[in-house]
Amino acid sequence: MASWLPETLFEIVGEGPAPSKDYYQLLVTRSQVIFRWWKISLRSEYRSTKPGEVKESHENFLENSHLQVQIALIFGARILDYVFNLCEGKLDFLERLSDNLLLSIISYLDLEDIASLSQTSRRFSKLCVSDKLWEPIVQSACDYITPDMRALAEDVGWRQMFFTNKLQLQRQLHKRKESQESKRDSQV
Repeated sequence: MASWLPETLFEIVGEGPAPSKDYYQLLVTRSQVIFRWWKISLRSEYRSTKPGEVKESHENFLENSHLQVQIALIFGARILDYVFNLCEGKLDFLERLSDNLLLSIISYLDLEDIASLSQTSRRFSKLCVSDKLWEPIVQSACDYITPDMRALAEDVGWRQMFFTNKLQLQRQLHKRKESQESKRDSQV
């Protein structure tokens, strides 16, 4: 695997399926899959049980069906598939990029593409509605942004401001200005 990757590629923790309260950790590093467990029980026969750990190389994990079944039962088939892909060297490099770099890339997309991208994952959904993305988009679409417009954008969000038509925007700015004036008058 590429040496610029962090040592830990994936980590997840969870509780065993009901009625178990056992605690589990799955860690995938550049060279190993590490599975750890802690028995949590009030039953006297389990009180002295020590935590356990299994370490497998990626190649050995791909052949260890017993460990794969345990991971699927605790974390689900989707996580097992993801760990398989990591062990086979199939990495999701987009997932590893920083938010700032992704925002820079997203800023070059058309609006329809941003809307489509926002539906692909929670992370992209969050990025595609963030003010860090929409503030430069609004600034590039407008000739000039007044301090009142900036304050309104910080209240309602830059994305909302982009999709608000000019008449509604003027009304909101007017209401905001009146509200501020009435606050000042009441303080005097």
